Amino acid sequence: MLLVVTYDVDTTNKEGEHRLRKVAQLCERYGMRVQNSVFEVLLDAAQLTTLKCELEKIIEPDVDSIRIYRLGNSYKNKIEVMGKTSVLQAGEPLLL
Repeated sequence: MLLVVTYDVDTTNKEGEHRLRKVAQLCERYGMRVQNSVFEVLLDAAQLTTLKCELEKIIEPDVDSIRIYRLGNSYKNKIEVMGKTSVLQAGEPLLL
């Protein structure tokens, strides 16, 4: 299923900046950055559970926020892009 993961990490101190980098690096392992704090990720249920557990270990729930939007398996007709897009689109084959 395709998910959109967004985050807002409080960066008013060094610890927050460190958490922000960790969240971004974790999301990069699972999917593709489409905007500064927005990732599209293709995961199954087990991978989603793992991602959520890893994110919970990083963030401070009192000041940080993670949002996960589930677009499901028929996501291609649910995404409309205006303006600049990335070279790769989530779920598209990659030819090397």
